[in-house]
Amino acid sequence: MRGATHAKWAACAAAVALAATACGGGDSDSGGGGGDSGAVLTSSWGDPQNPLEPANTNEVQGGKVLDMIFRSLKKYDPETGKAEDMLADKIETTDSQNFTITVKDGWTFSNGEKVTAKSFVDAWNYGASLKNNQKNAYFFGYIDGYDKVHPEDGSAQSAQTLSGLKVTGDLTFTVKLNQKFSTFPETLGYPAYAPLPQAFFTDHAAWVAKPIGNGPYTIDSYTKGSQMTLKKWADYPGDDAAANGGVTLKVYTDNNTAYTDLMAGNLDLVDDVPAAQLKNVQSDLGDRYINTPAGIIQTLAFPFYDKNWSKAGMEKVRTGLSRAIDREQITETIFQKTRTPATDWTSPVLGEEGGFKEGLCGDACEYDPAAAKKLIEEGGGLPGGGIKITYNADTGSHKLWVDAVCNSINNALDNDKACVGNPVGTFADYRTQITDQKMSGPFRAGWQMDYPLIQNFLQPLYYTNASSNDGKWSNKDFDKLVDEANAETDTAAAVKKFQDAEEVLRDEMGAIPLWYQNGSAGYSERLSDVKLNPFSVPVYNEIKVG
Repeated sequence: MRGATHAKWAACAAAVALAATACGGGDSDSGGGGGDSGAVLTSSWGDPQNPLEPANTNEVQGGKVLDMIFRSLKKYDPETGKAEDMLADKIETTDSQNFTITVKDGWTFSNGEKVTAKSFVDAWNYGASLKNNQKNAYFFGYIDGYDKVHPEDGSAQSAQTLSGLKVTGDLTFTVKLNQKFSTFPETLGYPAYAPLPQAFFTDHAAWVAKPIGNGPYTIDSYTKGSQMTLKKWADYPGDDAAANGGVTLKVYTDNNTAYTDLMAGNLDLVDDVPAAQLKNVQSDLGDRYINTPAGIIQTLAFPFYDKNWSKAGMEKVRTGLSRAIDREQITETIFQKTRTPATDWTSPVLGEEGGFKEGLCGDACEYDPAAAKKLIEEGGGLPGGGIKITYNADTGSHKLWVDAVCNSINNALDNDKACVGNPVGTFADYRTQITDQKMSGPFRAGWQMDYPLIQNFLQPLYYTNASSNDGKWSNKDFDKLVDEANAETDTAAAVKKFQDAEEVLRDEMGAIPLWYQNGSAGYSERLSDVKLNPFSVPVYNEIKVG
């Protein structure tokens, strides 16, 4: 994750790559106008899975809001993705294991409470604690004492706070990790590490109903299934204050409807152009269409908690399915080349120095019907004679590509019943089924990077019991290599260790990489200075209206 006084290996490499590729276009017609700083824009959105607690949000829709209402120790530059100090005045270390963090003075939450070292320590202790059942608890796993506050062996929680966290002053605290972790500081822009006000703890129900943060926006109201309204915080102390009066996030269960509303003048911003509109979006919107590389990969995950998918030989079946998918044809015909066939499990935005290795997947990701059929037969065949690919149906594009993937598999195997799509109505319901381990076959598992490090594409998704390891894949060799990579302070050595781990993932086909995704968006004539950051999220605070 990231390094303080030395060994900022992956973050620096990623920043170089991102600077060259990300966020191109999108504001060419802005004219540099000032806009109306009090005007409100409307943007498409989807209901988040969980309440907006920073340590309990690990999906994109909730993450968009957290990015608007919170600021953490670090902030990722919206152009380059580089981790830069935000609330951190300085982060110091001499050994990549013990860190002293100084918080900038003058920051407050929107309720007037001062942001202090305790605001961070209390928040991190809450996020790590087993009793609070936070989905991002794993992000605190490298802090000393995590095994006591969040035991993973089924034993009772024996401590309430992390022994590795100590408040040493109003604006200073120390962090002791349980192993060297050279890139730890660069992870601290992830929302799970955001500070929390005392109101979060003293009246938690009230805070959940209307979260209080320290970012450029405050939440005014939220009606599930309808919309969330956010207003510019006039007293925001940061240098990235909102250039507009607020954002109304409107819930859509079909992004085709959102696009129709944009074209009709009923919506200002669509941040995911549906696949069905890609053929005509350029003519529809001209310079108001954004298509830019992003740190996103689409994969098919498997339920390894189901013995049908974890038994011996199934790695051949999974690899066979991978070889039955014609990625080139799907990305060209369905996505109009706004996706690129994946050849590894990371993203090209990292660059080679940052860990991207084109072709690492090798033959396992190349379309070959004969090889696919042979591998699946050798592995014992498809469980039950066929598979259902589960996906959330509230984004129209998913149905298109899932149907295309199934058609490719069926054609490769000469069996029109080998694969069918299995839609789930909403993203929230879909995520709940995944969390409850209700999947019985492959399912959509797109990943949007939390921070631009190769570690983030591998560890949260595939390390044993990791926070976003939805399929529960587990491999001791993979885990060992990831641990060794995290302890490295040399850039090249760390990257090589992570790539070695990725090869273990490939050999077991722990998940099928499909394609890398560009960020896409379209916006109305009312807006200017619109862009997507390297995470494919609109930089809402920079958008001008009018």
